[in-house]
Amino acid sequence: KKKRERERERERERCAREREREREQKAMKMRVMSGGRSSLRAGATTTRATCSQATRLVTTCKESRIGKKPVPVGKSEVKLQGQILTVKGPLGTLTREFPSEIALSMTEDNSAIKFTKREETRKSKQLHGLCRSLGQNMVTGVIDGWKKNLSLIGVGYRASMKGSKQLELSLGFIHPVILDLPEGVKVTVDKSQTAIEITGYDKEVVGNFAAIVRSKRPPEVYKGKGIRYVDEYVRMKEGKAGKK
Repeated sequence: KKKRERERERERERCAREREREREQKAMKMRVMSGGRSSLRAGATTTRATCSQATRLVTTCKESRIGKKPVPVGKSEVKLQGQILTVKGPLGTLTREFPSEIALSMTEDNSAIKFTKREETRKSKQLHGLCRSLGQNMVTGVIDGWKKNLSLIGVGYRASMKGSKQLELSLGFIHPVILDLPEGVKVTVDKSQTAIEITGYDKEVVGNFAAIVRSKRPPEVYKGKGIRYVDEYVRMKEGKAGKK
């Protein structure tokens, strides 16, 4: 009897120690998660600050990987006037005023545009990569141009050009939808009248006009009818199954 009681007592002590160890591990994990939750990305240096209870990760951000790359000028002509950048190419001319937090300059051989931060502030870090991307879009637009392709899916859905400045759409309404083309935008419709190609040298104008055309009849999720981008994926729904 005494032997069995001693064994039971030892078993209870062992279980209590295991429960205590699990509680300590859980508490340690919660402290690490609350203290060391920080997003790490490529290009960021990490330092480890050790304290008596947990280990915390501290992230120090470096310069933007996109913003520090110069923008090659190529065949375009670039003119800088303070914060105003003018780019002229075979397809057209674009002008944009950049925020004062970013300094614009040309390289020594005038073959590229450099975007640098004037001061190390949060706003300048946010604008650095954005301004460089906007400058790259301007140079690419006046040299190569931008393009958006749309397709019309549905019985009777057709597109056609009305003159050279208007796009006419038949989308199942009792009236045709007529859209005026923005300046610098060209639209071509194929022979089947179900494919639209929008081209231009300003990426913002091209993308905005393509979004306006799509908004006139967005793709619905049961039959897929409507206007969609060529590379767009529309997730379809099953619909009602009906009685069996």
